[in-house]
Amino acid sequence: MTETASQPFQSQQASAREERLGALLVFLSAVCWSFGGAIARFIETDDPWTIVFWRSLWAILFLVGFMLWRDGARGTLRIFLGMGRPGFAVACCFAIASTAFVVALGYTTVANILLMQAGVPLVAALMAWLIFRENVSMGTWLAVAAVICGVSIMVSESLTGEVSPVGDGLAALITMALASATVITRRFSEVRMTPATCLAAVFAMTFAATRAGSFAVSPRDMGLLFAFGALNLGLGLALFASGARLVPAALAALLGTFEPILGPIWVWLAHSEVPSARTLLGGSVVFLALLSYLVVEFRRQPSSAPVRPTGISGPH
Repeated sequence: MTETASQPFQSQQASAREERLGALLVFLSAVCWSFGGAIARFIETDDPWTIVFWRSLWAILFLVGFMLWRDGARGTLRIFLGMGRPGFAVACCFAIASTAFVVALGYTTVANILLMQAGVPLVAALMAWLIFRENVSMGTWLAVAAVICGVSIMVSESLTGEVSPVGDGLAALITMALASATVITRRFSEVRMTPATCLAAVFAMTFAATRAGSFAVSPRDMGLLFAFGALNLGLGLALFASGARLVPAALAALLGTFEPILGPIWVWLAHSEVPSARTLLGGSVVFLALLSYLVVEFRRQPSSAPVRPTGISGPH
């Protein structure tokens, strides 16, 4: 085999290795994010704004350190300045989602939040059709209808008084915020997720600082808040940002479904928090609709297709 003939084969091998590495990194990011609810349940601090403040601060420190290591000082400054208005909008969406996640934990179960959030890719597809008139296939419409039915089953408990409507409202807000971020990043592919999320943490920390009754926490809680911010949020994002560029978008979204699968399991094992029957029923409908949609999209999308921002369970 000549050197010229062997080059395409070597290139294919390198591409396959990169895709396997990217898939592993995206999967690990979903695993990191899945521990968020379990970690939060261990924190004894009552004030959710104090939790948001410290979580955001640790996330900022981790993400800035990661970008400095990856891009250098000049590169980090350049990608921050290059975000523009789309990056600012994405940061606002992520700030809303991450703040609402912490506050919602005081009103509803982790499973309710994560399973409702699983429908983000389909909500994003619906929003893109409404705002930009992007084409939506019949399969996507059926999946969107299934998600609406599933969410309706989940939130029906609010009408009976068994579950706080505030919790369901905040879970829906998280879903809408992440779906909005997905639509924006699809329209402006130059937006970098890492600096946008770091800016989101700055926004969340600043707002929480105006609402927190006190910043004092126990050493135990500070250790948990470090894990909640730096590892759960920051490391999860760093893994995703590094891996998502190496795999097709549908595969990244498919691997992201491990977060709503694993998240309620960790909380059940660590805290014996059992989701209600309606949450399980409605969440199953949402999850099966999402899984079917992503499997079809993955089969349609060539393995060499460039990665576009997806509705993967983004940082929250």
